[in-house]
Amino acid sequence: MTNRHMHEIITRRHPITLPPEATVQHACQEMRNHRIGAILVTDPHGRLLGIFTGRDAISRLAAEGRDPRATRLREVMTPNPECCAPHIQAIEALRLMRDGGFRHVPVVDGHRLVGVVSRGDFLSDERGRLEAESHLWERM
Repeated sequence: MTNRHMHEIITRRHPITLPPEATVQHACQEMRNHRIGAILVTDPHGRLLGIFTGRDAISRLAAEGRDPRATRLREVMTPNPECCAPHIQAIEALRLMRDGGFRHVPVVDGHRLVGVVSRGDFLSDERGRLEAESHLWERM
């Protein structure tokens, strides 16, 4: 069983960011082009403002009949998302995702955005450990 830390996972790629004024259409194109499930929304100084995911595109855009060419990320993003630090263990980030019901977590070091992780970034033994832990809590 590994005890990987977040910095080992996030070193493989840089997060894709857009400003809050970007259109949802642009964000969805970036998600498609980079084969990712989330865009981080940042201010001009690179500080995290929110996150936009495929779930947001469905629940806050398509379900409400909004035009993706005219809708800005600031209108449909999840503001102030839960984050984790790069020094925590991978299992802690997985717990955060499970408990919060989301699949992506931005990784920040102080106020500096350093990455984003998704459930798919974790090794099967880390996910297995979380499932075993969840089953244990369900039996108590």
